[in-house]
Amino acid sequence: MVLVALMWSTAGVVTRHLDAARSFEVTFWRAAFTSLALLFILPLMRGGLRVFSDIRQAGAAFWVSGLCWCVMFTAYMVALTLTSVGNVLVTMSLGPLMTALIARIFIGHRIALRTWIAIAVAGAGIAYMYGAQVQQGQPLGTLVALCVPIAGAINWTVTQHSHASGHDVDLVPAVLVGSVMSCLITFPLAFPFEATSHDLGLLAFLGVFQLAIPCVLSVVCARVLKAPELSLLALLEVVFGILLAWAGAGEAPGSTVLVGGTLVIGALVTNELMGMKQRNLGT
Repeated sequence: MVLVALMWSTAGVVTRHLDAARSFEVTFWRAAFTSLALLFILPLMRGGLRVFSDIRQAGAAFWVSGLCWCVMFTAYMVALTLTSVGNVLVTMSLGPLMTALIARIFIGHRIALRTWIAIAVAGAGIAYMYGAQVQQGQPLGTLVALCVPIAGAINWTVTQHSHASGHDVDLVPAVLVGSVMSCLITFPLAFPFEATSHDLGLLAFLGVFQLAIPCVLSVVCARVLKAPELSLLALLEVVFGILLAWAGAGEAPGSTVLVGGTLVIGALVTNELMGMKQRNLGT
């Protein structure tokens, strides 16, 4: 899972080295290469082409999950072209808290007091970062980045509700569906195509090694690790991503990212550690 977080974190620094590809073209090519990689990986994992017939027969929850993956893939890359890597990663890290909130609203999951406090503190951190961007006239990046944890929270809530109803959602094929959807949506928006061969090489790297492979590995990790462990280890993406962008692209995190990020990450870590402690005491 540490390796997964490291692979996920490479998107920011890699996009900073693109020559000409921008915005929706970046998203299109990464999604296209992800789709190609998964079309090769899935039959190997599932022993043939049966996985594609399973996709055709999947229920509504599966397609909702695919749509959520599409939103996450698209919003993430577009946000990276609009604001700093640090802003995007810190905003994305709201996922676990956003999931708790949406699960409470739509399927009645109880939220512990510590999680309510964490949501409030993390929200203050994001508000601080967003306020600073509004003053600079650049608020759009954070708003787009917020689509990622919201879509992720909806995805988790739908899949958990489906599981409770006796209908599991196969997440790896859902990732493929999401990447194909992202391709189709961003293709007309990607014109005129300006990516150089250098850009295509970098975007192929992102499609295969930053998205397809780590997404598959994360699903495997989820079968072994508990949810709090996954959440804490996934937060390493924020640390790795900011450090890589700083060392590899000279993008030093600003004071607003450091202050807002400290509030968000601190709230997340404290909430998960307290939850683990309470569960251990309960057993």
